[in-house]
Amino acid sequence: MLENLIDLVRQHAGEAIVNNPAIPNDRNEEAIREASGSITGGLQNLLSQGGLQDVLKLFSGNTDVAASGVTQQVSGGFIQTLMSKFGLDQQTAGQVAGQVVPRVMTDLVNKTNDPAEKGFDIQGLFNHLSGGSTGSLDMQGLLNKVKGGLDLNGDGQTDLQDLKAAFQGQAGGGGLMDKIKGIFG
Repeated sequence: MLENLIDLVRQHAGEAIVNNPAIPNDRNEEAIREASGSITGGLQNLLSQGGLQDVLKLFSGNTDVAASGVTQQVSGGFIQTLMSKFGLDQQTAGQVAGQVVPRVMTDLVNKTNDPAEKGFDIQGLFNHLSGGSTGSLDMQGLLNKVKGGLDLNGDGQTDLQDLKAAFQGQAGGGGLMDKIKGIFG
């Protein structure tokens, strides 16, 4: 999964990284790996901070990926990396991140939702992001429920009860908190 993500970044690195005089040519590959790491790390960070719903909503296809809060947070992390590791000023780092991250995130969402794409799938992505701890969860089933709307229990609100409704019927027993704890260690 990580190599596939790096390949996606490489596809979108042209003007922003490879042909950017602010990033030395001998550090282009490093910048590409940092972009990939920022995307992975940003998604992991969101999940560990309780942003499962936001990440699932992003992958549901029901949102503008480039304008989403998830993409903006991931971009912010990449901006900080570009500033600290490559010495770019905030404006230049923002331009690089703005050209790379939204495009990569959009492709990642599209490829993950495309059954013909063998290198990307929602289960594999979440297993990678969670260090393998989502293997017992049906992430595609959960994503399908999110695609149908976030108010899963029909009470007119989107809240923890909706997440609980999403987990009903999952194999393995245990309560909702046990399943959530299992995802993030």
